[in-house]
Amino acid sequence: ALTPSQLLRQAAAGRSYQLTGPVVPGSVHREGTVLDFSVEDRAGGSSAVALAYTGTVPDPFHEGREVIVGVEKQGGRFVGEPNSLITKCPSKYKTAPPSENQNS
Repeated sequence: ALTPSQLLRQAAAGRSYQLTGPVVPGSVHREGTVLDFSVEDRAGGSSAVALAYTGTVPDPFHEGREVIVGVEKQGGRFVGEPNSLITKCPSKYKTAPPSENQNS
């Protein structure tokens, strides 16, 4: 799966990709059957991918939650593949403490 910054650099129109990262707070909006939201890099920063998704939305889905979703670039925008949205367990993605053995 690609992070938003990787996807933005590599995406070609008409190809499918797996996008992963946390849902951007304040980006979730539903209009009819379409759920619009953005996914950002885990480390934050300015890279975020806005997408329009249709299909099943897992109960644990919410702003700030890690997700994986299939996306396709269509023109200048990204469209989520129907029923491809899954949420990740947050306990698996906590930042590990820095090692005391690292050389500077």
